[in-house]
Amino acid sequence: MHREVVLTLSTFPDKEKARAVARGLVEKKLAACVQVTSPVSSIYTWKGELHEDTEVLLFIKSTAANARKVIDYVKSVHPYAVPEIITVPVIDGFDAYIEWVKVSAM
Repeated sequence: MHREVVLTLSTFPDKEKARAVARGLVEKKLAACVQVTSPVSSIYTWKGELHEDTEVLLFIKSTAANARKVIDYVKSVHPYAVPEIITVPVIDGFDAYIEWVKVSAM
């Protein structure tokens, strides 16, 4: 079990903003690595209306100790009023990679 490592997901309206947030997280050592994917199609309801948008998804690899800091940082720079910021525990993985995440996000 590797519960010290977490994965946070967040979507952004464009690649430029997503990349800036990813760089900030890594530069501040809040995350070991952030993958920027594009595009993803998001279908959701907002204020009673159905929406379908193209977004950019971040996969943020960090530690449980940094989880709240990651959430707070992403929220502080996010352009959405209610951004998706979801953190899930990593329950298993390649030991060397897990150790690298723990060392890099300190």
